Amino acid sequence: MDHRSKRRREEETGVLPLVSENGGFNGESGFGGIDLSLLEAVESSHNGGVEVLDLRAMKKLVLSFERRLRDNLETRMKYPEQPDKFADSEVELHEEIERLKILAGGPELYPELVALNTVPSIVDLLGHDNIDIAIDVVGLLMDLTDEDVLEDNDEPARILVDALIENNALELLVQNISRLSESDPDETAAIYNTLATVENMIEVKPAVAELVCERTKLLRWLLGRIKIREFDGNKQYASEILAILLQNSTANQKRLGQMNGVDGVLQAVAMYKSRDPKSSDEEEMLENLFDCLCCLLMPVENKERFIKSEGVELMIIIMKQKKSAYGSAIRALDFAMTKYPPACERFVDVLGLKTAFAAFMGKIPLSKKNKRESYQEELEERIISLIASLFAGITRGSRRERLLSKFVENECEKIDRLMELYSRYSDRVKNETERLNKLELDDLEMDEEEQYNRKLEAGLYTLQLIAVILGHLWSSEHQQMRGRIELLLRQQRLTKEDVKDVLLEYHDNIGDVDGPEDKERAQTRIQKFIAALSDL
Repeated sequence: MDHRSKRRREEETGVLPLVSENGGFNGESGFGGIDLSLLEAVESSHNGGVEVLDLRAMKKLVLSFERRLRDNLETRMKYPEQPDKFADSEVELHEEIERLKILAGGPELYPELVALNTVPSIVDLLGHDNIDIAIDVVGLLMDLTDEDVLEDNDEPARILVDALIENNALELLVQNISRLSESDPDETAAIYNTLATVENMIEVKPAVAELVCERTKLLRWLLGRIKIREFDGNKQYASEILAILLQNSTANQKRLGQMNGVDGVLQAVAMYKSRDPKSSDEEEMLENLFDCLCCLLMPVENKERFIKSEGVELMIIIMKQKKSAYGSAIRALDFAMTKYPPACERFVDVLGLKTAFAAFMGKIPLSKKNKRESYQEELEERIISLIASLFAGITRGSRRERLLSKFVENECEKIDRLMELYSRYSDRVKNETERLNKLELDDLEMDEEEQYNRKLEAGLYTLQLIAVILGHLWSSEHQQMRGRIELLLRQQRLTKEDVKDVLLEYHDNIGDVDGPEDKERAQTRIQKFIAALSDL
């Protein structure tokens, strides 16, 4: 999944002053006069206009914040039922939190900030009775963890994020979301900023993606948020965060599946089965939702949930409606059917073959999006993978016959298309192989694994899948199909040996990610295809 740059609300630039209008240090009017050395350190240089933030200035900021915090807590405890008594201290605390944002200008000082034990005081305010104070803290945490701020400051960033985790920032951030109302613009913005803070923390420490799901109810909140029908910026961001949490975590994929998450994401996707998104942002959200769905379809138990929730049927409906989610539906079906025969069987049973082979023949809906060559190529490769999965998942019986019959109908037009694709991808891989050989002659070292990966990127994997499909067709011993394949090979100046070579390279590079038994089964199947193609 592609990583998209974060969306950020435009914030006013500029640094809040450390000195009040009357010349005293803000928050310390009761503690003496002006500290000229501090004033000198933080005032703008008349020549350069640059704000200076050093350790001493940071300590002053922190001290002022801690005093205002103490004053507020003491006043609230003394007059719990008299808000007018602590209202002024709340305003002053708000101002101090805003001033702390200047610390984002000096991320190299974060280790010292943590050493001063300020993080617990900041984080605890997420549970403050005054929700506006909690909102202030969310904004502060977002600024302190912003990826632009933390650039080239990896170690200080890690120290800050570790301190935030240790002081239960994840739990308190998510708990705070539950008391925010999206009918209020400030609280709506705070929800967005909360999600941004979580994303920032994941950027610094990827393990946060699983931690936040283990320790909080964020997954459940995100699932509920994407199911709301109306589109807005927070729904878009919720879909993005959900995709980030799922993309590299089997634990999160399984966790969301157990929350009925497959059905929830399908409900969110179903809103677009017969209509297109109205804006580019809404279109991006829909892509995020399909990213979530495809991630969810990695664990086998979620593939089963996909079938029970009629996900196969929904994807076929989306394809038939020929809306913008057409290609995404094919991608989801590809994920669902890979190494999972029940999904392949359901696909045939609900008459998906006609829809799939229409796409295979290049009959795809036209729009600005899919006119791009890269989009059409990706769709082509997905549908080839889907058909290869069908052949792997349906090995016998009437379903197998229905699948094979597709390659005979209309004078074997599907075989014509398959051989057209084989020729194109074969040429592409040959050109890449020649280019790599030339690089070796120029003394550019490249090991066999890197060469193989380069060829995969050039289309070798898709060529291998086409060869596998040809192996299935040839092994069916259907004379009309065999005759057509041999004729087209001759026309393209190719032989069965060429197909066998592709299959042999595929056989030799089958990995054991799914265990040695699966690898052996896959290799045995390819050996049978090679043997069948060797028959006279």
